[in-house]
Amino acid sequence: MPQATASHDKGKVARYRERLRASGAEEVLLQLPRETIALLDELKERQGLRNRSLALMQLIERGREATQ
Repeated sequence: MPQATASHDKGKVARYRERLRASGAEEVLLQLPRETIALLDELKERQGLRNRSLALMQLIERGREATQ
């Protein structure tokens, strides 16, 4: 990748992360077993969610409710 493109991409990513933080969110990279990802994908499809993040958030909220 040419250096000018690499710097442009870094700037684009930085702006994206700034927008996320401004909206009260943050990006996190997770390593999960394939079975767990398959579970997230299944939940995502069943619930008609846009992405895995929403499926994971739903599971976390259910767990939070169960512990209260």
